[in-house]
Amino acid sequence: MNVKKYKIPISILVVIFNEKNECLLLKRKDRENFWQSVTGSIEENESPYEAAKREVEEETGINTKIFHIQDWKMNNEYEIYSHWRDRYAPGITHNTEHIFGLEVPSDINIKLEPREHTDHVWAEASKAKKIVFSWTNRLAIEKFCIFRNIGC
Repeated sequence: MNVKKYKIPISILVVIFNEKNECLLLKRKDRENFWQSVTGSIEENESPYEAAKREVEEETGINTKIFHIQDWKMNNEYEIYSHWRDRYAPGITHNTEHIFGLEVPSDINIKLEPREHTDHVWAEASKAKKIVFSWTNRLAIEKFCIFRNIGC
């Protein structure tokens, strides 16, 4: 008997940025014009920090042993989009997302996971905020602007 494995309703979002105060955005493969920072659900027995490291490496190829992920001590609860709700156990409607940051050099090589993303772009923070599809991603970019003391 094949039992469906549901996602855990706890996820991470990592704002990856460079010394030019640009944010790395990834274009989702499964949705037209859905741009986002690195995101992903935690796996069984995994902390949000461990999930952030794993997702960054899987989605961008960035080595998190070289570049240190910062826990921004921020999380958001949101209603799971209806088109993704079947990934969760019946009755699960909300997710808690933990926010992290990661600074890398602007010339770093990005290697996308082709099953998840089709393109990437470095965008100035105020532009990135307008491009991302999720309100939690916009809030995370705003927090980045506060950290860096830049307008956005």
